[in-house]
Amino acid sequence: MRPNQVIAEIVKDENMPATRIEVNIADEKPYDVRIGSQVLDNLGDWCCRIPSITQAPQALVITDSNVEPLYLARAKDSLVRAGYKTSDVVIGAGEASKCIDVASEIWEAMAGLGLTRDCFVVALGGGVVGDLAGFVASTFMRGIKVVQVPTTLLSMVDSSVGGKTGINLSAGKNLVGTFCQPSYVCASTDTLHTLPEREWRCGCAEVAKSAAICSDDFFFWLLDQAGAMAARDEAVVTEAIARCVVFKADIVAQDKTESKGVRECLNYGHTLAHAIEKMSGYGVYSHGAAVAEGMRFAMQMASEMLGTSKEFADTQAQLLDELGLVRLGWKANPEEVLNVMKRDKKARGGQVRFVLPLDVGKWKLMDVDDAAIIDALDKWMCE
Repeated sequence: MRPNQVIAEIVKDENMPATRIEVNIADEKPYDVRIGSQVLDNLGDWCCRIPSITQAPQALVITDSNVEPLYLARAKDSLVRAGYKTSDVVIGAGEASKCIDVASEIWEAMAGLGLTRDCFVVALGGGVVGDLAGFVASTFMRGIKVVQVPTTLLSMVDSSVGGKTGINLSAGKNLVGTFCQPSYVCASTDTLHTLPEREWRCGCAEVAKSAAICSDDFFFWLLDQAGAMAARDEAVVTEAIARCVVFKADIVAQDKTESKGVRECLNYGHTLAHAIEKMSGYGVYSHGAAVAEGMRFAMQMASEMLGTSKEFADTQAQLLDELGLVRLGWKANPEEVLNVMKRDKKARGGQVRFVLPLDVGKWKLMDVDDAAIIDALDKWMCE
């Protein structure tokens, strides 16, 4: 098997259908992503198959106050049945928990529970839980293993795969973090049944982002299936998650630490999105809604600066609309927006970088000068 090869195959585990994706990244241990309606109940059994955590004396489940009453007992029961001593930490739901104070509280709890380097953390929740749990696991005792159990569409298609962890500072989002590949990703699609519509659309934005920068096949498949995706059709949702995971894993395999410019394509739409989230207050707009707005803005810039076709721009807008991701109507002072962009971790040397689409599956990473950004923002705010 080639080091960077990613293999996706449908398998049956314990008489239960599941999609399994094997992720192979150079210099990292391979790990599986399993997608299915019942995989949460087999979490412990699958962890026992992972050499690095088979003999772990203890598992710590980190979750939030929204997920706790829904899925914590199922996750812990599965781990206990598999023979793991299991405890949990519950944080407050929401972006505000992704901070150094909460991370410190979890580190102290981990020490108090007697976790050692051969233990592992289970991140049970959405992107906030996944980022925070991954960060505390990767830094406690200089790193213990982490298993990602995403419970939102956004975390299944994006944050649970690829190894990025992080917490927020007052200066911006995800400014402190590590690269830490998970030992296993357990994406139980039945957790999506309880997902509020706002959070569902949030995940749909990341699916649309991946499709736009991946390939004609993915993009036009999603366009055809947009109605079914918005309606949460089980088969379509599973296929969309699998396509996103394979695409992202392949990108990460090429550029694990975002040092070659390849992985930065995953930031499509995020340059403006992070500014919107920070300036409006985290949680006012969902991350996905902000990303969709950022995709529209980047497409406008690409049309003016690179000659990207109006047909592609209109088709992307149609896709976002059909997924329920309409324009936000958000407005702010362009100079203030630019200043926030300059403080984002994606900026280099004070220069703001954008992923600008050329066509489906084709993009260019560009440093854009301040005057051009101000001009584009002026036009955007006036529409």
